[in-house]
Amino acid sequence: MAERRLLAALALIVAFSLGLSGIAPYDRATWLLEVAPVLIAAPVLWASYRRFPLTRLLYVLIAFHALVLILGGAYTYARVPLGFWVQDALDLARNPYDKLGHFMQGLVPMLVAREILLRNGYLRPGPMLGFLAVCVALAISAFYELIEWWVALLAGGGAVDFLGTQGDPWDTQSDMFLALIGASFGLLSLTRLHDRQIAEVAGHLSRVR
Repeated sequence: MAERRLLAALALIVAFSLGLSGIAPYDRATWLLEVAPVLIAAPVLWASYRRFPLTRLLYVLIAFHALVLILGGAYTYARVPLGFWVQDALDLARNPYDKLGHFMQGLVPMLVAREILLRNGYLRPGPMLGFLAVCVALAISAFYELIEWWVALLAGGGAVDFLGTQGDPWDTQSDMFLALIGASFGLLSLTRLHDRQIAEVAGHLSRVR
């Protein structure tokens, strides 16, 4: 019951934030592109909950990642107020909010891949599991950069807000590097907690079945 209340609370927070962000976003097309992963992931998570529930850790991180995307969609990443605060505090040349999104883009897919690979018995705990989970996160990050490129080709100048490069010629490379940092951070700091929660989920499913 406690877990269901947590998931319900997370779902309500994300749904409310998504609805609020869609009332008057800075640019409607950019908003739709930025929140598209949330619109795709939400029904997948809902449909898979009974057959393949994820760990609490993953649900919390997925919800946080969704909020990062939603806020970026509402303002566009280059205009998020929180990013301007960090920019001023650290005397940076650009708004760094999009880097938080790419950090999460490495962290969350890495843990999702790790959980699927481990729980389905494809791999055992060990270096190869971590290596492949990080590789999956980097592959997703690279594919997202390809999507940005394709959108830029189709939309031309209209894709500037979606790309969010802010004049940085190395934006693509730094985005993927932040994803690598996020994936590595999760692997080094969250593995034990993740393993404990995977064991809890497996025990619960065995009792139910």
